[in-house]
Amino acid sequence: MDPKKRKQKLITSSETADPSISKMERKKKKKQKLSNSRPLTRPSLSQEELREAMKKLNDAALVLTSKVIDAEARNSNFVFSPASISAALTMMAVTNGTHSDELNAVYSEIATVVFADDSASGGPKISAVNGVWIEQSLPVDHSSKDILENVFKATFAQVDFRFKAEDVRIEMNKWASDHTNGLIRDILPPGFVTSESVKVCGNALYFKGAWEKKFDKSLTKHKMFHLLVGKPVRVPFMSSHKDQYIEAYNGFKVLGLPYRQGRNDDTNRKFSMYFYLPDKKDGLNNLLEEMTSTPGFLDSHIPKFRVAVGDFRIPKFNFCFMFEASRFFEGDVLLQLYHKACVEIDEDGAEAAAVTYVGQKVSLCRNRKPTPPKRIDFVAEHPFLFMIREDKTGTVLFAGQIFDPRAR
Repeated sequence: MDPKKRKQKLITSSETADPSISKMERKKKKKQKLSNSRPLTRPSLSQEELREAMKKLNDAALVLTSKVIDAEARNSNFVFSPASISAALTMMAVTNGTHSDELNAVYSEIATVVFADDSASGGPKISAVNGVWIEQSLPVDHSSKDILENVFKATFAQVDFRFKAEDVRIEMNKWASDHTNGLIRDILPPGFVTSESVKVCGNALYFKGAWEKKFDKSLTKHKMFHLLVGKPVRVPFMSSHKDQYIEAYNGFKVLGLPYRQGRNDDTNRKFSMYFYLPDKKDGLNNLLEEMTSTPGFLDSHIPKFRVAVGDFRIPKFNFCFMFEASRFFEGDVLLQLYHKACVEIDEDGAEAAAVTYVGQKVSLCRNRKPTPPKRIDFVAEHPFLFMIREDKTGTVLFAGQIFDPRAR
C-alpha cells in the first residue's frame, strides 16, 4: 500500500471525541487530589458491568464516526480507528488523574481479547502499541506511571521538549512507522511538539487478516460504480458464488465477511468486516443517521446465517485519511489530536493501520431465526459504510465509508 497523504482538520467538543471522558473532566479537580495517593489496583468489573461499558464505548464509536464524517468527510472516502483514538484519550486521562476504573477495565479487556496477536497459528496479525512522552523537568506521578505501564503496557519516556522538541517529533514519527509496518509515516507536522509541550500519548494499531473464504482473483472484473456527483466510473469488483452472511433490513443490507481464525485461538473471539449498503444510491447519509440514533445498532444488525447469493460484488479499495482535532478543556490546558488511518482490501483479505497522538500544552438480537430468502443480491456499486470489528467484545477497530473506490 502506497497511499497519498491527505490531511483534514476537525474541531470538536470533549463530548464528541469520548463522552465517557468528558463526564470525568467535570470532576477533574476532585480526582486530581486523589491521583497522587491512590494505590495501583488491577481494573476489575463484573461481566455484566463490562458488557454495559463495552456497549457504551461502541455506541460512542458510532457517534464519533458520524461527527467526523459530518465535519470533514461528507461525500468523500474516510477511514479512522475508534479503538486507537479511545486508547490515546484514555491514557491522557490517566496522566491527568481523570481516569476511572471502568475505562481501565474496558481497555484491559480489549488488550487481552482483541489485541492479542495470533498470526503464528494462521489468525490475524494484530499489533497495538502505546507510548507516553513526558517533559523531563516535570515531576512524575508514579501512580499514573504504574497504570500506564501495567494496564496499558505503554512505554514511558521522559524527554526534553523544552530544548529538543523537533528531535522528539522526528522520533515519534519513526515510532509510528515502525509499529504500523511502514503504512503510517510523517503523521506529526513541524510544530506539533514545541517547547511548551508537557506530554504526548500515542497509540499505534495494525491489523492484517485473511478472509475465511478468499475471493477467486479470476472472478474480479471491472464494473461501474455510481458516484453521487458525475458519471459512473469503472473499478475492479471482487465476486463470489459462495453463500454469504447477508441480511436485508428496511432500506439497507448488511454483509459480514469473517476473517480466518487462528488454530490456537482459545479466546472465542471472531473478527469480521461489515459492509452497510443503503438501497438507494444516495441513501448513505440517512443510513448513518439511523445507525447513530439507534442504541445498540451494531449488535442488533449482524447477519447470523449464510444465504445463497445472486449478484454479489464488492469493490477493491486502498486509501488513507488523516485529520487533526483540537479539544479545549477546563482551565489552561490545550489538547491536540492527530489521527491517520489506512485501509486496503483485496481478494486475500484486508490490511489496516492507524496512529493517534494526543498532545498537551500549557497555554492561556434478533433472538428469533429469520427466514432467509432463497437468493439475495449484494452489489456495492454505490457509496457504503464499512467496519472491521471483533464480534465477542463488539470493539470497532476501524470504520469508514467509500464514495469512490479509485481514490487513494
